[in-house]
Amino acid sequence: MNGDEQGVMSTGERLIYMVNQIVRNLAAEKPERSVTMVADHIRDFWDPSMRRRIAVLAIERPEAFSPVAAAAVDLIARS
Repeated sequence: MNGDEQGVMSTGERLIYMVNQIVRNLAAEKPERSVTMVADHIRDFWDPSMRRRIAVLAIERPEAFSPVAAAAVDLIARS
């Protein structure tokens, strides 16, 4: 059985889930503010390998990211 059959998320799936979850937690904020807050959270609390991986995933699987999450990851990738 692979990890999906056991109900376990891959590392990439988990990172995508986490960034989209951060966005959901900030739903009361305006989208522009949420983008900044999500990007700041990732910069402050995610290690560099996680930040690199989420940037790659945003390119490989853009449909998996909410619009705010995609914008936040793009902001990080450009800085």
